[in-house]
Amino acid sequence: MQMTLRGSRRKQRRTSGFRARMKTHGGRNVIKRRRLKGRKRLAVV
Repeated sequence: MQMTLRGSRRKQRRTSGFRARMKTHGGRNVIKRRRLKGRKRLAVV
């Protein structure tokens, strides 16, 4: 039996990685808010 969903690391990095976040205005806001909140990880590792 197969899992219902499978994640791809490459897809994950491309959509929610640090560099992808920094490309858009909204993404930079995400990083900014996570910095203010004190997150250890700003983007997906």
